[in-house]
Amino acid sequence: PYVRKSPRVSAALPWLYLKGISTGDMGEALSVLLGDDAKGLSANVVSRLKAQWADEHVAWSRRDMSRSHYVYWWVDGIHTGLRSENSDGQCLLVIIGVKPDGSKERVAIGDGYRETKASWLELLLDLKKRGLTAGPRLAVGDGAMGFWAALEEVFPTTRGQRCWFHKMGNVMNALPKSQQARAKAAMQSIWMAATRADAHAAFDRFVSIYAARYPKATETLKKDREALLAFYEFPAEHWQHLRTT
Repeated sequence: PYVRKSPRVSAALPWLYLKGISTGDMGEALSVLLGDDAKGLSANVVSRLKAQWADEHVAWSRRDMSRSHYVYWWVDGIHTGLRSENSDGQCLLVIIGVKPDGSKERVAIGDGYRETKASWLELLLDLKKRGLTAGPRLAVGDGAMGFWAALEEVFPTTRGQRCWFHKMGNVMNALPKSQQARAKAAMQSIWMAATRADAHAAFDRFVSIYAARYPKATETLKKDREALLAFYEFPAEHWQHLRTT
């Protein structure tokens, strides 16, 4: 929707390219969206723009990190759905950071393979090589990534916070549909609790209700108990942002 409303060719061009419009068809495709503003966008112009984007990305990926400092990170692997003969299992490894003044910025966007430890380790070591001396106080992500093992090696003092959105989905997958709405409400009472003590009490109630009949669901929740409640050690006004990715 943004692309269709924007008068800027630069907004539509990358989107169309990722959607599969070939270089030679860009002018015609953009004329549908932007009218006369798209005239003159030849294949050669598109090729030059692509080269410019590549140069800009390389420069950004090599920028000096020695003055960078982050309080929080949100981390995830994004699978784009794009396909090529060598792309099976490829994904984008993304880190968004919060600086001490509260502003957010992209820390890293890199190529990875199935979110493995090796892929994340390469990304984190590159940040360190470019001058990032310390990791954030807390990193938020889902539990399936190799990120956590890589983080332990590169920035071992960073705490880990498991994403509640991902965890709730994992738990409900282990429950019959008839129990999911009730279980979801019970889990929400954990991460919305006013204090850490109240959260632990709600956590224990959930386990006592579901452990006997649905042990897989409760074990899925219990194994990350401390990591799911790590956000309580940080300022309360930040909690709503630290519970999920």
